[in-house]
Amino acid sequence: MDLSNKVAVVTGSGQGLGLAYATELARHGAAVVINDVDQGTADAAVATITAAGGRAVAVVAPVGPTETAKQLVAAAVEHFGRLDVMVANAGILRDKVLWKMTDDDFDAVIDVHLRGTFTCVREAVLRFREQGDGGRIIAIGSPAGQRGNFGQTNYSGAKAAVVGMVRTWAMELQRAGITANAVCPVAVTAMTETVPIFAPYIEQMKQTGELPAVIRREVGMGTPQDVAGLIAFLASDDAADITGQAFSVGGDRLALWSHPQLTATAFHDGGFSADDVAAQWPIVFADRVESVGEEFPEEVLAK
Repeated sequence: MDLSNKVAVVTGSGQGLGLAYATELARHGAAVVINDVDQGTADAAVATITAAGGRAVAVVAPVGPTETAKQLVAAAVEHFGRLDVMVANAGILRDKVLWKMTDDDFDAVIDVHLRGTFTCVREAVLRFREQGDGGRIIAIGSPAGQRGNFGQTNYSGAKAAVVGMVRTWAMELQRAGITANAVCPVAVTAMTETVPIFAPYIEQMKQTGELPAVIRREVGMGTPQDVAGLIAFLASDDAADITGQAFSVGGDRLALWSHPQLTATAFHDGGFSADDVAAQWPIVFADRVESVGEEFPEEVLAK
């Protein structure tokens, strides 16, 4: 797959998943703008890519403010002449149960994940429309945004909103030849190391270098590199007709998330009183209630 004519910005790409995305894009020939909040981390990422023959520069700034988004796009244009791909990946965690989550915990996560995605994508789209030959938006979501996750009101809310924005952008940008898709990865990172159910498997991976098949296939969790191929594909010309989709990817599994659909419907002339709802509930709705949270194989839950 040849991306040598592409220029990409990858936010939060100094390490972890973001670095894997940037490295894979560069491996296929794309020029990459690295972004991180730490100068040393950003410089190391650039050095890794350039040492392998790739092209990369760094912008050190926190994602969220419009000014950072402008810096990222300006760096792409200044150093490489254009922009073709925006990968909105930057993220932080401030996990707490609802009654312990502070305003600062909530605002910090929303600012990076949600506002940061919005400002970076908006700035990229302005450049794409000016260039007049399309573009690629790849916004990073999460299974937590699709299913919910204990202790992640802020994160789950932001990631659900990211997918909602992608579906809107797909409609708004289609005539301009700009695609917008969401990727919901599951991978061993500093973030997932804090999830108790994954901890023994991540420790096993540190010891042996491998994850068991049940984790790679049934849970769909692997390394950051397992996710990066999808990012490169969505950035390519081969993905020109794919837009408005939410992908699940990790380990040995690649899948599409469905868009929300009505699953049970009742009608009542004149609308529904409380008693009408109570009468219809056991007949129409009770056996169609959706589960919440991730569902894991028994083998994983038992460990």
